Amino acid sequence: MELRTLRYFVAVAEELHFGRAATRLHMSQPPLSRAIQQLEADLGAALFRRSAGGVSLTPAGTALLVEARKLLTQADQVRTRVAAAAGAVSLTIGILSDSTDPDISRLAAEYRRRHPNVEIRIREADLTDPTCGLRAGLVDIALTRGPFDRTGLRVQELRTDPVGAVLRADDPLATRDRLRLADLADRRWFQFPAGTDPEWQSYWNGGTPREGPVVRAVQECLQAVLWNGTIGLTPLGHHEPGDEFATVPVLDMPPSPVVVAWLDANPLNLSFVHTARAVYRPTTPTGATSSLGRQPLPG
Repeated sequence: MELRTLRYFVAVAEELHFGRAATRLHMSQPPLSRAIQQLEADLGAALFRRSAGGVSLTPAGTALLVEARKLLTQADQVRTRVAAAAGAVSLTIGILSDSTDPDISRLAAEYRRRHPNVEIRIREADLTDPTCGLRAGLVDIALTRGPFDRTGLRVQELRTDPVGAVLRADDPLATRDRLRLADLADRRWFQFPAGTDPEWQSYWNGGTPREGPVVRAVQECLQAVLWNGTIGLTPLGHHEPGDEFATVPVLDMPPSPVVVAWLDANPLNLSFVHTARAVYRPTTPTGATSSLGRQPLPG
C-alpha cells in the first residue's frame, strides 16, 4: 500500500466523484480508477459503492479514510523531521488575505502542533502580486487568492468565497440586498499598478476595463471608498470592514478561490500544504460579510 495510492483514495473519498478527484490530482480518470481498483484488490474489500446516482463510501472505505488520513499526517511529520535534521528548519510564507480569517488562525495552530520545530517566517504581500513574491524567490509558499496566472506553479484550492461590492455606508447602492455588475458600470473602480497580473486585474474589475485610483493594499482600497466613493469587489464571509462601509453581494461574479501555491515539492512545502488542506473549511455560496479553497498532492 503506497502513500501515493492512499492520497488518490482520500481524494476520491472527499470528492465522492472520480472525475473531480482526477482533476484535483492533475491526472486523467482511467489511471485513477485503476489505482483504486488495485487498492481494493490488495485490501480484499470494496471501498466505494458505484451507481448511476454517484459514488459513496462503503463501511470499509469509511474505516480506511480515517486510517489513511492518520498515515498521511504521520508521513508528513516524518518528512519534516528529516528535513529539520538536515538543517532545513524554516519556511517563508507569503500571505495575501485577511489576517482575521479564522481559517488562518486554525492553520497556524495546527501547523505549530504538527511541526513545532519549524520556524515560520511571514511576508505580507500587497495587491500587485497575487503570488506574494513566489516567482521572485521571496517566499517558499503563497497563501493567497485567485485567479492569477498559474504558469509554472503548483496550486491547491482550499476554499471559495462569494464576492460583493464594497461601498461607503451612505452610498445609494448600500441599501440593496444584492447587485449585478451592470449596476456598477458607471462607477470608478480600484485599479492596480502597471505590471500587475492581467488575470488578477481583470477579475477584480469584473472582467471589464475600468477607471479609478491606483491602489496597492487593502487599506488603500478602503480609504479610496471612504474619501472618494470609489467602489470595488471584495470576498464575502469572514470580516466586516467597519461601520463606515457596506458590502453587497454581486450575483454575477464567480467566487474567489483561496489557494496555496508553491514551486518546489520539498517536504516542508508539502507538509504545509497537507496541513492547510486538513484545516480549511469550504465557504457556503451565500453570506454577506466581507473579507479582504482539496486534493492530494503530487509525490
